[in-house]
Amino acid sequence: MEIGKKFNKLTKKEYFFYIENRKKYTDFNTLGLYRSLHENEKLSLEDKIELRDYANTLFGKTFEFLQIKAPYTYFKLITLGKEINRSDEFNLWGDIRKNQERILKEKKIKHRNFGEYSKHECGYEQCPLNGIMTNPNSAFAEYHMTFHSDKNSFSAKEKSKRIKKERRNKKRIIDDAVDGIYWDDIDV
Repeated sequence: MEIGKKFNKLTKKEYFFYIENRKKYTDFNTLGLYRSLHENEKLSLEDKIELRDYANTLFGKTFEFLQIKAPYTYFKLITLGKEINRSDEFNLWGDIRKNQERILKEKKIKHRNFGEYSKHECGYEQCPLNGIMTNPNSAFAEYHMTFHSDKNSFSAKEKSKRIKKERRNKKRIIDDAVDGIYWDDIDV
């Protein structure tokens, strides 16, 4: 069976029904469910919070993985009903970054091409690449999931070049010094 409706058009009663009977519906999408919670205008703030908490009891792991797949949606959901200032927002985003790194390490996932980080979104409406999945190393990828613990490959290459240049210069200095020595001046 299919739900046949968008989640953001559902009422509170329908949300509970579809969440409880989720296995019967082939088009049930947990990410769509969570996104619809902050988009749905029919629900009051208390209803949204109640639905979020109920969904988290059933889809706890999915909600945690939302930090990687759709961090803005996760942020909007955890701040539902809370008044936050700029410093609180900064701290929450810092916690999300730490959790992203932790989750990727625990799951032993090497790539970082997830959800919002994998789509081309340059901001121009006429861009033909908008919404298309891109390779994270391509010139078209705008967002990169980076952490403080990442090694900077650019600085490693620069360090390698610098060390190579120093070795070359050291050899040159030794050769110049050897050339300047006259064997007649040395007492044996």
